Amino acid sequence: MTKFNFSLSAREVIDDLVPKLKATERFLGNTLAAKIAACNDSGEAQRLQTLQAEFELEIAMVHMNLEHLLKRYSEQLADAVHDPEGKGGIMLTLDEHEAVAIESIRRLYQRSHELQTA
Repeated sequence: MTKFNFSLSAREVIDDLVPKLKATERFLGNTLAAKIAACNDSGEAQRLQTLQAEFELEIAMVHMNLEHLLKRYSEQLADAVHDPEGKGGIMLTLDEHEAVAIESIRRLYQRSHELQTA
């Protein structure tokens, strides 16, 4: 397996990525589901259902790999959360699967944001 030289700060995981994942999950559970329910065009409804399934599958993969990252760096992340001076800048080195999951979070968040404004 190819080694990735990908890293990000503990603070970025806490303040950026986890909130983006939660927002994407809310979109999937609320906005996209409502769009499907309100859709009168069967072709469009099918497209949205396929999109929903794609989101759900990718989010499941993200959860698996994010959980791995959170376990590996649990002490560093806890320190960043409880750091009163906001240092939290410790860099976490990601394995290949974690790096893909992080990029997936960013991409899913962007796609969900675009769909909400469409």
